[in-house]
Amino acid sequence: MTEDIRDEVDVCVVGAGHAGCEAALACARLGLETVIFTVSVDSIALMPCNPNVGGSSKGHLVRELDALGGEMGKNIDKTFIQSKMLNVSKGPAVHSLRAQADKQNYSREMRKTLENTDHLTIKQAEVCEILADYDEASGQQIMKGVKIYNGGIYKCKAVVLCTGTYLNARCLCGESITYTGPNGLQAATHLTDSLKALGIEMQRFKTGTPARMDKRSIDFSKMEEQFGDERVVPFSFSTDPESVQIDQVSCWLTYTNEKTHEIIRNNLDRSPIYAGIIEGTGPRYCPSIEDKVVKFADKNRHQVFIEPEGLYTNEMYVGGMSSSLPEDVQIQMYRTVPGLEHCKIVRNAYAIEYDCIKPDQLYPSLAFKKFAGLYSGGQFNGSSGYEEAAVQGFVAGVNAARYVQKKEPVVIDRSQGYIGVLIDDLVTKENREPYRMMTSRSEYRLLLRQDNADLRLRKIGYEIGLITQEQYDYVVKKEELIQKEVTRLQNLKIGANKKTQEFLEKHNSASLKTGTYMSELMCRPELSYEILAELDEDRPVLPADVIEQVNINIKYDGYIKRQQKQVEQFKKIENKKIPSDIDYDDIGSLRLEARQKLTKYKPISVGQASRISGVSPADISVLLIYLETYYKNKQ
Repeated sequence: MTEDIRDEVDVCVVGAGHAGCEAALACARLGLETVIFTVSVDSIALMPCNPNVGGSSKGHLVRELDALGGEMGKNIDKTFIQSKMLNVSKGPAVHSLRAQADKQNYSREMRKTLENTDHLTIKQAEVCEILADYDEASGQQIMKGVKIYNGGIYKCKAVVLCTGTYLNARCLCGESITYTGPNGLQAATHLTDSLKALGIEMQRFKTGTPARMDKRSIDFSKMEEQFGDERVVPFSFSTDPESVQIDQVSCWLTYTNEKTHEIIRNNLDRSPIYAGIIEGTGPRYCPSIEDKVVKFADKNRHQVFIEPEGLYTNEMYVGGMSSSLPEDVQIQMYRTVPGLEHCKIVRNAYAIEYDCIKPDQLYPSLAFKKFAGLYSGGQFNGSSGYEEAAVQGFVAGVNAARYVQKKEPVVIDRSQGYIGVLIDDLVTKENREPYRMMTSRSEYRLLLRQDNADLRLRKIGYEIGLITQEQYDYVVKKEELIQKEVTRLQNLKIGANKKTQEFLEKHNSASLKTGTYMSELMCRPELSYEILAELDEDRPVLPADVIEQVNINIKYDGYIKRQQKQVEQFKKIENKKIPSDIDYDDIGSLRLEARQKLTKYKPISVGQASRISGVSPADISVLLIYLETYYKNKQ
């Protein structure tokens, strides 16, 4: 019987969620013939949970993705209905953009982008098998193609798995279990067996989503109105800031109360989470309302955000109250919340379980260690969130393309971006629950701000081939303008004259006893580059994004230099590469646990090895001595 070959391409991307879209676009834009598979074309870039992009630390990821040449930032700029910069009362390291999207429009615009990208084909089909041939020389399985459920085969050189929450998915609402993916869409029920047959280790995670309400049944007068920013900052560095100054819709804030919590406590035995029906592990940092009530029993209320699903629907998202309780209990508990006393549920809250991999099987390039040409990204890697998925999909797609092109992989390290922190945590640490990005996970967060993502990563995007010459030239020019202005301010002397003293008094700032430099005045909390313009007669006309960087670089100069020194130390061991053919059993001085962990994780650098649980500083010293001898013998 001859094989049913439907097509022969460079890359097959399995799944068209946020990870799959970024992976497929990266491959196609790099000139590779790419096909993206989805169980439903209508689910492309679907937002089954809250239709928002960004938020604390997640906004950093989106801006980094945009700086590298990804699509998510551009897409949300076209489809947002409210935008806010979070944490503005705190330092710039934790400022994060968050935008509420029009759910349908976000998906529609992303689909339009995919459909109009050269070298990219969308295929509605369920992939049921990964085809590979074993290569004795390398000891790896080499990608051959994928097989779809109706028997068709697509030959390819690389495969990117971005299955999201669809693998063997089942949705739970009380005693009711439906074997579907999110939003009632078809689950993918055949691929897991193929992956297990190839020796890929799987695990089972779960996540949840709240109910959607009919807007007409909500009393907003009992809630606190939440407005967007007066001046909107776009996610994408390529978006004209004037184009995003639109009329925004409001979101609303209300709270649960003791009556809500009592109903939940009285019905815990009917929750699949507490009844033992759910097998998968849920996200610690995005708990269900049942978990909140049980684990935070001392709290007499929890925040509930009522947010629109889009401009042309009455569906409202009930943020902060995800649940898997039965429908009758959901109605009771939601109706105890101020403003929801007469609410009507359009879609019940539910929990969803799904298969994903143990990410320690991956290199930081998101390539599988035991397979040549197999990559993965998104929730399939054990993470949670649209933004975490998108950046992984991008990295997996870029590296799949570079594998086909016989180029070295691109790896973003922890000192370069939140993307590096996310991926390093996934592939190096033992993650027993869906991973969620947080600013606290980054040890260099003052350097990895959302405002300077272009300065940090645009050049890498240009080297990859996804950033244009014009975009690259602008960043180079921006760097020059920032450095020139910082130097000018550091050398600009301000005398302790009458004009200066009157200015300082007007701005409630301490008077000068002697002359100083403009940069010293800028370090005062109550003063800034803009305020000090009155004392600066030779101030040049500069773009707003340059002024922002000048302000931050001068105000936080000491802290920034301290972190830069830490990065230099980090780079010393991060740049010490570990050869892939090293046999840790040959290093007799290593403790048994360290040998086992290093053999399992196969770190690519001494830095990565040092972050593996069970590998001590003493083990790292032994490893460094061994590597020194190893490289001498290789010469």
